[in-house]
Amino acid sequence: MKFFPVLLILVIACAEAPEHKVEQHAALIPSKKIVLDGLNHPWSIAFMSTAEALISEKDGNLLLVNLNSKEKTIIKGFPEDLTDSIRAIHFGDNSGIFEVLTSPNFKSDSLVYFSYAAKKKGAGTTTKVARAKLNNDSLTKHETLLIAEPYTKEYYHYGGGMTFGKDGKLYITIGERLFWERDEPPLPIAQDVADKRGKIYRINPDGSIPEDNPNFGVGSIPGIYALGIRAAQGITVQPGSGKIWFSEHGTIQGDEINILEAGANYGWPNVTSGKLRSSDYTPPQLDDVSFIPPVWFWPHTVAPTGLTFYTGNDFPHWKNNLFVPGLSRGSLWRFRIDDTTIKSAEELFIDDRVRIRKARQSPDGKLYILTDEDNGKLIQIIPQ
Repeated sequence: MKFFPVLLILVIACAEAPEHKVEQHAALIPSKKIVLDGLNHPWSIAFMSTAEALISEKDGNLLLVNLNSKEKTIIKGFPEDLTDSIRAIHFGDNSGIFEVLTSPNFKSDSLVYFSYAAKKKGAGTTTKVARAKLNNDSLTKHETLLIAEPYTKEYYHYGGGMTFGKDGKLYITIGERLFWERDEPPLPIAQDVADKRGKIYRINPDGSIPEDNPNFGVGSIPGIYALGIRAAQGITVQPGSGKIWFSEHGTIQGDEINILEAGANYGWPNVTSGKLRSSDYTPPQLDDVSFIPPVWFWPHTVAPTGLTFYTGNDFPHWKNNLFVPGLSRGSLWRFRIDDTTIKSAEELFIDDRVRIRKARQSPDGKLYILTDEDNGKLIQIIPQ
């Protein structure tokens, strides 16, 4: 009986709470606002201003879009070795156009950086990174920065994620390109420093190799910054610290979030937080090798993609949180972080799921996502 007065006081206090405080709390509930649709499986977005952006379509074109007028303009002059129409040829094909970035000095140099699946007659496809000048609606003065040879007949795990670091260098994810682990050579692709696949690269904006890159020894591929990568897509810079975070696709579970370290080995396929797809495969024993564990992994399949840190003002309690979209189940995750430690995780919009390829913040601090659909959408996350 002695607890009843306390309960009554609490009820009265809640009932007499000022109305504006209830409204303020309600205003922080996230909602979706479709800004643009009619996109062909969009992969990435690079804001040129609050109203204009470049959007790469995995199964289509590189577009210049106006968020106010909804006008879409196809950018001419994209490299002719781009792979052909995707899913119509091979179900599950991961090829197409991937990341698009504007140069940190875009206003003065007009440079656009992009990654895509390039084809070579009789050889197959691979991941290619290039840059070009954007002149109105055309790309000119193309320069190839990285070709992740060899070309192969595999259609999977190209990687293609890119970001400019706080140091001004370009960081690039390249997948190992295999579907089954049983197809690995004696030294797994991602562990072989003489193989371009399954790595994260750090290069200068012009494609040259920074002198302070880690040294992986004789015969190693120039530009490698880290190895042991299976199928990383998302890569982004943490505000303040400048640390680089990236997402990684596992096989049977094994999806991860990692922090990039110079010279690090992230373990694939020797260690994974999930299971290998080929149950009959046993990775070789590697001597004197240490592996970096993930800062987060899921107990179920998420297929995490293009992640981003939020620093806007629409949701003050989300400041410096990490947003990670996923293809599987159509998820969007919010992580509260203390330095490099994930303190809590929340899955948003669990009653409104859709495959999401990218989360990105605009110059004015608005949070956007790109949906991976035939009728792909650019969606702004707004307070309701």
